[in-house]
Amino acid sequence: MNLCIDQGNSSTKIGLFHDNKLVEARSYREFTNSDLEQLSHNFQIENLIMSSVTNENFDRWTTVKQFKNYYFLTHQTPLPIDNHYKTPESLGKDRLAAVIGAAHICPNQDLLVVDAGTAITYDFIDASGVYLGGNIAPGIKLRFASLHEHTQKLPLLNPSPKTTLPIMGDDTMSAIECGVINGVCFEIDGYIDHLRLKYSKLSTFLTGGSIFYFDTKLKNPIFVESNLVLIGLNRILEYNVQK
Repeated sequence: MNLCIDQGNSSTKIGLFHDNKLVEARSYREFTNSDLEQLSHNFQIENLIMSSVTNENFDRWTTVKQFKNYYFLTHQTPLPIDNHYKTPESLGKDRLAAVIGAAHICPNQDLLVVDAGTAITYDFIDASGVYLGGNIAPGIKLRFASLHEHTQKLPLLNPSPKTTLPIMGDDTMSAIECGVINGVCFEIDGYIDHLRLKYSKLSTFLTGGSIFYFDTKLKNPIFVESNLVLIGLNRILEYNVQK
């Protein structure tokens, strides 16, 4: 069994894989060495990969040494794709894992991966398996917070996802909500439309904790996979174990 750990900015997700199938996924507000020890006690884990977008030092975690194979994802970790990012040491490990996960699910295709979390990232991998880079934009909660913190009177909103939204708000609260959510939808559709001018068979994956704000509001077809980063981490793990 493989254990994949994805430590993000606001939470940590773990995935347990058996025969390359995700059998269990969990989310932790804060994941510790004690949690890892408990997982290793409850499951027959042989291989482990840990990824973090923070400065967590996993080397001090004593539990990792009991696994047959364990890896800390860095820019030097061998990958099953060709990474053309000019500064691989600064590339977010979640971004990297997400495109690898998408390429594993849909091999030999041009793919845009949109990961909507604290930040919204846009990453592109072509049909030959070359990762060409991407963009980083503020996430939904950051946009709501920015409007509140950098103005005198606009309130801080934290709305629940809605099935539909009007194109324009009819009061200040709805104007903020429609402005942020619709703005993200137009942003995503804009990237898809632009990339399709060159890559006509482009497919798009949507993942991340905020996807339910706009997954049904896009005009372009998409694949929604909430565990895309974990799937990518497992692919990286399998690639290194088999080397």
